[in-house]
Amino acid sequence: MKRIIAFLKKHTLWMGFLGVLIPLLLLLGLQFVWLSRLERVSAIAHKATLHNYLEAVGTEIKYFYRATAEGVLNIPASLFQQGRLEKVGSQWKQKLVPGVQRLFLVDFTRDSTGNFLVFEEESHTLITPPASEESMAIIIASLPWQFLNYGDGLTEYETLAVDERNPQFRIILKPILDDGSFVVGIAGMILDQEYFREKLLPATIQKALPGFFPDDAQEELVVVVRDEAGKMVMGEWDEKEKARDAVNAGFPFVFTDWKLGIYSLGATPEQWARTSFLFNVTLSALLALFLMGAVLLAFRSANRAMRLSEMKSDFVSNVSHELRTPLASIRVFAELLKLGRATTPEKTREYGEFIEGESHRLSRLIDNILDFSRIETEQKSYHFVPADLSEIVSSVLQTFEVRSKQSGFRIRYRGPDKPLPRVEVDPDAIAQAVHNLLDNALKYSGGSREVEVRITEKDDSVVISVLDQGIGIASEEQKKIFERFHRVGSSLVHDVKGNGLGLSIVHHIIRAHQGMVRVESEPGKGSCFSIHLPLDPKPGKKEAENRDRDSRQWDNRRSGRNVRAG
Repeated sequence: MKRIIAFLKKHTLWMGFLGVLIPLLLLLGLQFVWLSRLERVSAIAHKATLHNYLEAVGTEIKYFYRATAEGVLNIPASLFQQGRLEKVGSQWKQKLVPGVQRLFLVDFTRDSTGNFLVFEEESHTLITPPASEESMAIIIASLPWQFLNYGDGLTEYETLAVDERNPQFRIILKPILDDGSFVVGIAGMILDQEYFREKLLPATIQKALPGFFPDDAQEELVVVVRDEAGKMVMGEWDEKEKARDAVNAGFPFVFTDWKLGIYSLGATPEQWARTSFLFNVTLSALLALFLMGAVLLAFRSANRAMRLSEMKSDFVSNVSHELRTPLASIRVFAELLKLGRATTPEKTREYGEFIEGESHRLSRLIDNILDFSRIETEQKSYHFVPADLSEIVSSVLQTFEVRSKQSGFRIRYRGPDKPLPRVEVDPDAIAQAVHNLLDNALKYSGGSREVEVRITEKDDSVVISVLDQGIGIASEEQKKIFERFHRVGSSLVHDVKGNGLGLSIVHHIIRAHQGMVRVESEPGKGSCFSIHLPLDPKPGKKEAENRDRDSRQWDNRRSGRNVRAG
């Protein structure tokens, strides 16, 4: 249980990230399923809309003709029984409506075969028509009603009937019944196909569009009407594009053999639904990716903050130890001197060297901490003056003499083959950088007790190299060792106390001098850190302003104190 709690504490951020990622993936999965269903439903709904539109057009046509027929063909049975059909002509004169080609009557009260009369618009009277196709169509349409008079009368019947056996003469009939439910006559109308095709259809189609489709969708729809022979009588469409035909339907009352169809200029309902599905899925995926990226960045920042906090805690602990060690040594040797244990001048000198060496070590640690604070707050400044790098390195080596003797180290120094030109640097900063490299070499030499320092001139740079035969650094760690607080993830390294600031400060100092720090290392075979300083640097504006002011101060400081070791 303790291991589980420790694991969760160690990986709190990743657990939190998974806590966000898993519900997000679950939500995306559910949304994908929902969008898949929506795709199918959208296609069905779109087709249903098209069907509803066609149904609305057909209903409007049906209502127009039924209302017209009910108003015009509603003739009282008494006019047939009393032989006063001439009054029908007067009524029709007042009720003339568009869309009707011919009005007619069939009187069954005078002749069992029926007396056929048509309404003549010029004279506004009923006349017996001559033999023609129109007359034959009227006779054929009225014949079935003659046989209905044989029996007990009509019990169930349609108030309006349609006869379209002859497509040229489409007839609407209304049977006229007496009180005994016998047919005494028929009132009828022959429809005007030209009016239907050129006026009624276009007006009805256009009128119904806004109720079902928005303006932009109307531009992608073409409504086509075909007659009984399949000939296109309204609309324009290439028959080769028939695969994109959306919906076809017939008219419910008259012109039932004509077809009303809708074609899509853009996409079929299935394509439209597929496009909508892909768009929504892509948008959801992109939003999820952005959200996951933002969450990942947030957790990464939080993770780095936690790591930095841990490194700072380790730094405080290590610094406390490193401060305590030299202070304890100084106190011990000071007490020995106080108690008179140094009985000879040689012992007094030895104790003094120990105290001086530990004080230098303590000063260097404090300098590193102060310099790091200045670097973090961007208040670190450098004072460039012409200086001899060999002298700077020699002064640093002098500060390590006591420590190297105490620890049994041998520091070999290989100077340049020829005198080096003076280089404009900040001597204190360069000394601090070399000191930090030497300090690392002594700390991480492992069982080896040899360290080598070289100064060479290469191309247009002076190279200061510090070599050890210690534990080495893995290749994947070499890019991170110059980061603040970073310490190599090795048990051998963590056995050595350190604060993780030395190499970070070295990197900052050398970069300010427009140089570079390189490392060549292999685990178990030692390391070589090289400082490359250009002979002709191009310092920044701030350093150039400080150069003249500080060149005189440097000579005075050299005479008053030693160069600070890095």
